[in-house]
Amino acid sequence: MIDKGADVLYAERFGVSDAAKERGKLAIGNVIDTQPQYPETVVASALWSMEPTIDEALKQVKAGTFKAADFGQYSLMKHNGSSLAPLGTFESKIPAELIARVQAKQKAILDGSFTVQVVDKEPKSSAR
Repeated sequence: MIDKGADVLYAERFGVSDAAKERGKLAIGNVIDTQPQYPETVVASALWSMEPTIDEALKQVKAGTFKAADFGQYSLMKHNGSSLAPLGTFESKIPAELIARVQAKQKAILDGSFTVQVVDKEPKSSAR
């Protein structure tokens, strides 16, 4: 991806952040905050917490109402299943206007005035 011109990589795994660091590129972390390991590489991380999903399932089990279902909604920000990691070392490097826009969008997600549309379709390759 870097050889084809990518400036920022989505770091699903540590190896992506390693490659970004080696090549002087930036990365976005996933699931956990990896900025402490890559303070000059990982700009931010999309965090995931399974607790809301487990809490809902346990609540239903205890109430005797549990049924097999899609619990994916509990991974969404509005259910505290996902969040953004602090910007840490990048906080002073990102324009205040952009930080304000991100914070406003997060607030809109949490208060329900904006709904994130999740598309679960398999992506189509654009490779030739």
